[in-house]
Amino acid sequence: MIELAAIATEQRNPRSRHIDQVSTEEMVRIINREDHLAASAVEAIIPDIAKAIDLISGHLHDGGRLFYVGSGTSGRLGVLDAAECPPTYSTGPDLVQGLIAGGESAMFRAREGAEDDESLGKKDLLDKGLTEKDVVVGLSASGRTPYVIGALTFARQRGAATIAIDCSPHSPVGACSDIDLCAMTGPEVITGSTRMKAGTAQKMILNMLSTGTMIRLGKVYGNLMVDVKATNHKLEERARRIVMTASGCSRDEAIRALGQSKGQAKPAIVMLLLHISYEEAQKRLQAADGFISRTLTTASTEKGIR
Repeated sequence: MIELAAIATEQRNPRSRHIDQVSTEEMVRIINREDHLAASAVEAIIPDIAKAIDLISGHLHDGGRLFYVGSGTSGRLGVLDAAECPPTYSTGPDLVQGLIAGGESAMFRAREGAEDDESLGKKDLLDKGLTEKDVVVGLSASGRTPYVIGALTFARQRGAATIAIDCSPHSPVGACSDIDLCAMTGPEVITGSTRMKAGTAQKMILNMLSTGTMIRLGKVYGNLMVDVKATNHKLEERARRIVMTASGCSRDEAIRALGQSKGQAKPAIVMLLLHISYEEAQKRLQAADGFISRTLTTASTEKGIR
């Protein structure tokens, strides 16, 4: 069994050794200075993050799914990122899924012992019918969580792609993965409290993975979330603004186009820019793998040929 002192995230931070004796403002400054290190740790592994995005987007394009697997804070962060994909990018609920040791109830009440069983990681993925088309991202700050190791090991056996997000070098979860995204954030302000810097770095990486993947799947035009699902008043207004910004149309024209496109911003934009029907816009988007930019380029080329 590995001693806690040997784990990078469990070491004592000399910069916060007297944090209990300083003013509240200095306390916060210490925390803030340490938080800056999380961004630097993520920056150091950007090439590997880019490789992970290409790996994930390739599998999802070919019909695969993305699973985030973790326990405690790491598991909650994965569930959070997965839950944000459907409203932001109109993905199906099964495309990106978050699995946390101990099940859904562990999102709200800690079940620390659930992470210690490797077989549970395997079981949760087995229940999801994991295949070689899928991608499994294992999150573990220490890099040694049995639940995550079990999940990644099983994923490899099934031929699925595997990615680790951890904060401790040369870790077991990294060894189980095709790509090891190790953000070396160093010792926490409060020793072992990996919901702090390690959690911040993991959240930043998840933001990059999901956002980058959705861009690569054609769900972004420029920097506009053109696949947003307008399920409430705020998102309906956002969809209108997106259509207006992308097409240069008036508010009334945006409302009319969205009405014709069943509330979908992407075809509404194509309809307005190319002056075509909803059915034709959908057909052209499908031929362009859902990319508005490719759709417009193809239309421009066709016009030039004619």
